[in-house]
Amino acid sequence: MTRIVDYDLYEVPPRWLFLRLETSDGRVGWGEPVVEGRAKTVRAAVEELLEGYLLGEDPAEIERHWQTMYRGGFYRGGPILMSAIAGIDQALWDLKGKRFGAPVYELLGGKARDRIRVYQWIGGDRPADVGEAAAEKVEQGFTAFKMNAVPEFRRIETPAAVAEAVERLETVREAVGDEVDIGVDFHGRVAKSMAKRLAAALEPYEPMFIEEPVLSGHNDALGGIAAHTTTPIATGERMFSRWDFKEVFEDGHVDVIQPDLSHAGGITEVHKIAAMAEAYDVALAPHCPLGPIALASCVQVDACAPNALIQEQSLDIHYNETSDVLDYLADSGVFEYEDGYVALPEEPGLGIEIDEAHVERQAERDVDWHNPVWRHDDGSVAEW
Repeated sequence: MTRIVDYDLYEVPPRWLFLRLETSDGRVGWGEPVVEGRAKTVRAAVEELLEGYLLGEDPAEIERHWQTMYRGGFYRGGPILMSAIAGIDQALWDLKGKRFGAPVYELLGGKARDRIRVYQWIGGDRPADVGEAAAEKVEQGFTAFKMNAVPEFRRIETPAAVAEAVERLETVREAVGDEVDIGVDFHGRVAKSMAKRLAAALEPYEPMFIEEPVLSGHNDALGGIAAHTTTPIATGERMFSRWDFKEVFEDGHVDVIQPDLSHAGGITEVHKIAAMAEAYDVALAPHCPLGPIALASCVQVDACAPNALIQEQSLDIHYNETSDVLDYLADSGVFEYEDGYVALPEEPGLGIEIDEAHVERQAERDVDWHNPVWRHDDGSVAEW
């Protein structure tokens, strides 16, 4: 019987953690277990799970391993544990696909589509020059992109601050016309006291969705926000399991869910979350401002999820200053975008080949990324 015999973890720029799993028959599977800014913490969790549960086990028993990693400990859930499980789960699916010579989506029931639409980021953390950037991305063939709605935002903001957010979106809409979709990310920066006002003010420019209008800890406020706008509401990047999503589905105010394949338990869990969402007529748009392994995992789930809407991807995103999503691939053509879509990979497993020599070289660099800590003008901490 094939066994899991070894693993390596690589912290690589700009802010990613890669897992390499090896089996007794010489196959290698890759995963991306990381919480941005907490790579070392997640690394320790991955080591605990592998050393405690998986080394010496049959890699094919993915569901059994997932249940063991999740339920084997008394304390469950949360970003660190679920991200560690996610990366291991990705690597196990990569191994399984390679064993059977098929893409992961074939093992999940087969594809529901031939390609998935993608969107591109514009404007940076503190959104600026969005009109020009949007026009450039349309020239490159993208038909959808996403931008931050606001920089730092106080609990009660001035009319001028709201007007600035509206002007940015108006500039983008005028630059690209009505044939292009624009997602607007509130990024959890907006308190519920202002989310209603901002959502209503942006509505005339018809965003594709407003994302994380409030932090996930305030999902109970989504009903009040939904009452002030007809714009679809998206959330979920800071929700880590099907149990976190359960109340959101039951409340009925969310139109698009955005679980992260490197944070929400991996392919196994997000495939289940997507099926739950389908039952509630909610679309899937996985969160993925991460690396190539995370993106490949997302595409595998998108392929077989009938309710998949669009896929985030991090090419040229403002975080990727030292390395980009394609740099770690032996063949970057697997993520070649055409007319705003990416084709489904046909190679076994996750459908990508990692350039292992490049990973090893990059892992020698000092990588210690942390998100910035923003403050309001009175010195209090602002949401980043």
